[in-house]
Amino acid sequence: MRIRIVDAFTDRPFSGNPAGVLLLDAFPDDHWLQQVAAEVNLSETAFAHPLPPGGTADWALRWFTPVAEVDMCGHATLATAHVLRATGRAAGTVRFAARCGVLAASTARDGTITLDFPTSELTPVPAPEGLAEALGAPVVSVHDTSPHIGDLLVELADERTVRSLAPDHAALTALSERGVIATAAAEDPGRGHDFVSRCFFPSLGIDEDPVTGSAHTALAPFWSARLGRGELTGFQGGARTGTVRTALRGERTLLSGTAVTVIEGELRV
Repeated sequence: MRIRIVDAFTDRPFSGNPAGVLLLDAFPDDHWLQQVAAEVNLSETAFAHPLPPGGTADWALRWFTPVAEVDMCGHATLATAHVLRATGRAAGTVRFAARCGVLAASTARDGTITLDFPTSELTPVPAPEGLAEALGAPVVSVHDTSPHIGDLLVELADERTVRSLAPDHAALTALSERGVIATAAAEDPGRGHDFVSRCFFPSLGIDEDPVTGSAHTALAPFWSARLGRGELTGFQGGARTGTVRTALRGERTLLSGTAVTVIEGELRV
């Protein structure tokens, strides 16, 4: 079967967030899916198969990190939509049935893909003991996110602090269900982004995820409330970076970006 590596939320290879994508006829057993994801060894590998016509969704979609299945993943969904368009398997809008509900991906003529995801609910919480020490920076505020994400959204003082983080990943593992989103307002919005973020998921085998679509379902309402605008651009990453355009639509958040296929090959089974 064909396997592809796609860089998502970027318009050039070797940046953004890479995801493995496999289009299947049906899902094999979970153990096989997890073994493939471990072999690919990227933050996420997406597996999709077509559904019968006439239902609420067109494709079934699942995502695996090297060590676990997750409820929601943005960049691997964008990568899957990119592959479906590139292979002629889907055009316009495609609906995915996933563990977090039905997700939609619409592809424009210029290749921009817009994902329709549920908006995360944010709950202010006290900073867990040891959080500032684990991140290596003072904490301004902390919010818990909705169950399908399970991250702590941590506001830091400024963009420079976020960019220079060198956290203790082992210490972060015990502080949240999935991971930690560190964020701050952009130092200079004239550079093309309104806020910055970095995401750390050591409990899922991912010390740092370069550009996390699902995190932006929490970042969008967080920064929209502070900046007073429904449409924003987020810049994320450490060594690898990418941008996510967000549009808050009440209970739904639109995430837009582009993708590039970098590797295409044959998976021998």
